[in-house]
Amino acid sequence: MRFIIRQIALPPDVPRQYAVDKASDMIRSCGARLTGASICRVSVDSRKKNDIKLVYSVIADCEGGADRLIKAGFEPYAEKELTVSFGDEPVDGNIAVIGFGPAGIFAALTLAGNGFGVTVYERGKNTDERAADVEKLTNEGILDPESNVQFGAGGAGTFSDGKLITRINDPACSYVLRQLVRFGAPEDILINARPHIGTDLLRNVIRNAENHLVSLGAEIRYNMKITDVKESGRGVVLCTQGGEEYYSAAVLATGHSARDTYGMLYGRGVAMEKKPFSVGCRIEHLQRDIDRAMFGEGAEKYAGYLPHAEYNLSDREGGRGVYSFCMCPGGSVICASTEPDGVVTNGMSLHAREGINANSAVAVSILPEDIQGGVLSGIDFQRSIERAAFSVSGGFIAPAQTVGSFLNGKPNAIGEIAPTYKPGVVMTDLRAVLPKFVSSALDTGIRYFDRKIRGFASDGAVLTAPETRTSAPVRILRDAEHVSLSVPSLYPCGEGAGYAGGITSAAADGINTALKIISRFKPNN
Repeated sequence: MRFIIRQIALPPDVPRQYAVDKASDMIRSCGARLTGASICRVSVDSRKKNDIKLVYSVIADCEGGADRLIKAGFEPYAEKELTVSFGDEPVDGNIAVIGFGPAGIFAALTLAGNGFGVTVYERGKNTDERAADVEKLTNEGILDPESNVQFGAGGAGTFSDGKLITRINDPACSYVLRQLVRFGAPEDILINARPHIGTDLLRNVIRNAENHLVSLGAEIRYNMKITDVKESGRGVVLCTQGGEEYYSAAVLATGHSARDTYGMLYGRGVAMEKKPFSVGCRIEHLQRDIDRAMFGEGAEKYAGYLPHAEYNLSDREGGRGVYSFCMCPGGSVICASTEPDGVVTNGMSLHAREGINANSAVAVSILPEDIQGGVLSGIDFQRSIERAAFSVSGGFIAPAQTVGSFLNGKPNAIGEIAPTYKPGVVMTDLRAVLPKFVSSALDTGIRYFDRKIRGFASDGAVLTAPETRTSAPVRILRDAEHVSLSVPSLYPCGEGAGYAGGITSAAADGINTALKIISRFKPNN
């Protein structure tokens, strides 16, 4: 029988094998025989700054003594598996997948892996060509509206920290992590409590996933934007600049920045609603200062044994939610614009996280009732902020301000903390860029966070704006079978449809959406 032993706390410089040995001793003390054991999770406990621990969970295979183990409080363990159930409706041709981000990739892999023909439509370019376009924007300020940080192979997550944290409890999540390892991600994402891949490694993971998908018979069409979706019989017709094609079903996994697609779908009468989202800015500190604030003396004592510190902060003290989002240890702030007259920022880091600065979004919750207008008014709100930022420099040079200047009116001059954003920043008053209620909430939130992490509101910390693409401002409505309420064979999923937040949850939603399609159809292979 298999058990999980939790809360094995050890000093960071102790070999991991000690956790397995300790679990083994606990099992044997109950009269059971251990036949195998492995670490399944490790996290940092830094609540006591003078006594940092790594906390392990160990899975143990045992023979005998099950009753005593259960009586002693040990928890039986069984890996949850995905259940595939085929329907009986014939498939007329392929299933289409619109978008090749996490939701689209895993929807396509699930469909193709279960015998369905799949055609993927991605408006952006493949990984290598897309990387070149992102570099051109970063170094020269030249934007390709169809190939950038938001659009192209792997979606927005390709140029990020590759963070895999999720709060949802779904067996698809562990499956996603195992598949990412299969495609080249580091194995430690399977056990780290705060797993990440890093943009440098993630690009190769995307390539390998693409190659595997093609080996299953799927077709991936890059530079192919969907311009219209029309109901046709029991299926859908997808329109592109190349013409029209019929599919028995289509997975809609466009990501949160496909604003023209939202407009097209809304014009077609596809049911959608406004949903909460957030806007704010990126804040940068020296990573060493965050490490010291979070780990105390352990930052130096256990250098090389502890990961760089991360934080997760939230506040409702001012009556409106303010929170940290997508914290990137040792990373950089990047240009994530998709439109020629708007500035957007995001965070990115490599797997090693060796950069000097830490950065995170500090985001303010925007509720549907905050914005007057129709379903797409959230997009207009985002766009107005992005254009205000663009107007400061007349280009993709981002507006920035030191925290001392923003909070207390001190001189707005860069000191020890140099902003990492490229193609560059211009120091200005961010209150002229952000709506008044957003600036006010940021002011309150940053001061509150300084009480949680000493130095968070230090004068030299740098704010770069705006962060406007934290999530989709609309939700495309679907039923319990993941089918659009308006188009019977259209399956909205992932971040862009408003049902996920982050790589892992989007991938899981793509899998679950594909399983809904599989439960309707018989495979054609």
